[in-house]
Amino acid sequence: MERRKFLAGAALGTGATLAAPAVHAQSPTVKWRMTASFPKTLDTCYGSTEELCRRVGELTDGKFEIKLFGPGEIVPGLQVMDAVSNGTVEAGQAFSSFYFGKDPALIFDAGLAFGLNPRQQAAWMYYGGGLQMVRDQYAKHNCVAIPCGNFGVQMGGWFRKEIKSVADLKGLKMRIGGFGGLALAKLGVVPQQLAAGDIYPALERGTIDAAEFVGPYDDEKLGLSKVTKFYYSPGWWEGSAQMTALVGVKAWEALPKSYQVAFETAATEQWVRMLANYDAKNPAALKRLVGGGAQLRWFPKDVMEAAYKVTGELLNEYAQKNADFGKMYASWSKFRDDQSAWWRVADNFLDNYTLQVLARKKA
Repeated sequence: MERRKFLAGAALGTGATLAAPAVHAQSPTVKWRMTASFPKTLDTCYGSTEELCRRVGELTDGKFEIKLFGPGEIVPGLQVMDAVSNGTVEAGQAFSSFYFGKDPALIFDAGLAFGLNPRQQAAWMYYGGGLQMVRDQYAKHNCVAIPCGNFGVQMGGWFRKEIKSVADLKGLKMRIGGFGGLALAKLGVVPQQLAAGDIYPALERGTIDAAEFVGPYDDEKLGLSKVTKFYYSPGWWEGSAQMTALVGVKAWEALPKSYQVAFETAATEQWVRMLANYDAKNPAALKRLVGGGAQLRWFPKDVMEAAYKVTGELLNEYAQKNADFGKMYASWSKFRDDQSAWWRVADNFLDNYTLQVLARKKA
């Protein structure tokens, strides 16, 4: 009797096991094209999106295939959102600062000047209502937004000459776009928006006098230290630089629910891993750059204070004249203030103390 029960159970188990592939066989095969904003040479940010595509395939047993294309292979890097919006491609690797001129409210997706750091940005997005507001805004452009990475706090960029005061910014032609470009323009800078691959030749030819990109590891990859000398910190215009996967609304809605879950799961993995990758690689890259002759500098106090002042003025100006921006700014700024109060209690105090101790040991 017991033997018959065992055999029956074994048969049932085998049947269940055999049925599983049949379920997968019923899942549709989906093939997407995804276009990138950042060049293939950047194994951090471009590589992170490559990994996202690979993971989606793994999570769907190869049924959902996404092929990633570099900037210019389908559309230029600064036209990713348009390509997704009009259906040229199903998805794109995007950075919302590039689209500030098209829709200022999208800037909250990437991060604001003197704003949230990466952890705080994630907290606002996932538990402070930010993600829904960002998605509502992108929906106006026929896109679904899925956070898929973060560059971390950025450097302040490469300059041909030292910046000793606000006066040294006057007339400076600098590669910087979005909100940061607007703020620096109020301080006398002439901002230029260039794709990553165009920065080096523009500096080499003297078309621009300065450029910001990301941080030591990527800046080294682009060779920016070969054509400029002074490397400034911090990139106050992007305390958090979140990268986003954009998907066309129709393409997203056509996906089976399990494929949507797979895409969001892979994107969330890469949000964590991309930031960790930069944090791991930037220290050694910075040592190499400085060892190779780059001169590390910090923006003077008067520059930081002037930048903070014009940032506040611009944020209030856009909040008053743009209803979408104003709604998001109200949520974001309250969250920032609450986070600031908490951050001073634990993280900031511990980090500052530890850094001071380590600095004394090295002295």
